[in-house]
Amino acid sequence: MERRRRGLCTAVTVAVAAAVALIAAMPSRGEAAYMSPDYYKATCPNLESTVRWEVARKINETVVTIPAVLRLFFHDCLVQGCDASALIASPNDDAEKDAPDNMSLAGDGFDTVNRVKAAVEEKCPGVVSCADILAVAARDVVSLSSGPKWAVELGRLDGLVSKASDVDGKLPGPDMHVKQLAAVFQKNGLSTHDLVALSGAHTVGFAHCTRFTNRLYNHSSDEATDPSMDRNYATQLMEACPRNVGPTIAVNMDPVSPITFDNIYYANLVGGLGLFTSDQVLYTDKASRAIVKEFAANQTAFFDAFVSSMVKLGRLGVKKGKDGEVRRDCTKFNH
Repeated sequence: MERRRRGLCTAVTVAVAAAVALIAAMPSRGEAAYMSPDYYKATCPNLESTVRWEVARKINETVVTIPAVLRLFFHDCLVQGCDASALIASPNDDAEKDAPDNMSLAGDGFDTVNRVKAAVEEKCPGVVSCADILAVAARDVVSLSSGPKWAVELGRLDGLVSKASDVDGKLPGPDMHVKQLAAVFQKNGLSTHDLVALSGAHTVGFAHCTRFTNRLYNHSSDEATDPSMDRNYATQLMEACPRNVGPTIAVNMDPVSPITFDNIYYANLVGGLGLFTSDQVLYTDKASRAIVKEFAANQTAFFDAFVSSMVKLGRLGVKKGKDGEVRRDCTKFNH
């Protein structure tokens, strides 16, 4: 009888633990419970097609649009949540976009959102937030560059605050190692698996030489300072980024397929072709190596994980009610 009671207690404990884990994994009402892909179905039925048309038009002008929009969405969501606070232009240069960690954001990302907003306003004035436009545009730059497509949860409002000082310590840096990177993500309820999946966005885009030359040169010779980098790759980078290179010179993040959203980024890491320290450590650190190897071998697994992580990212700090507004101009607060 006593053994049966102990067995029953164990079963109940396991069941309770499973229920708690399930509840913890569900979005809270403050995050995304009220959001839906059909949020604008009645008020702006052509939203998705309008966004996609404008994004495609911008990509046709410059492929920089793809990484620019993705990075803008990521940087926006990790600071105060996905509320378009990164789009505010301050006359005093003290808004989020003016923070040192945001100075490398390409202007094409901002231009894309502003263009889409103008087109949407013509059809549905005062209805769709800039935060939602950015979220849909981020999905579209991925799908239009051969990546996955997913249903974007909608219903965010635009934030009412944008301060450069709020950015400090909120974003991952190119020189960070896995423990540091994981800490940034964990503060936002994102796992190491999410970290590796979202890092896959580096399969498209470029980086300025000044962001990684510390891996190429030391103070006394031209030997690569980071032994985890493939030697031939290091030599190619030295040719593109000589010592004391100017701040405008950049190279592709993915040297193999820089404008295609695919899993080659992970194969590059396995081969020592990670551009940033924060890229290569995902493979050299055993805490994340197995995930990198899985994604390198299976593009479908990467796509599925990326979609899941983007949905989770898009739920961060969403505003509703008196905490937000629908801006008429993405670069300015309404009042």
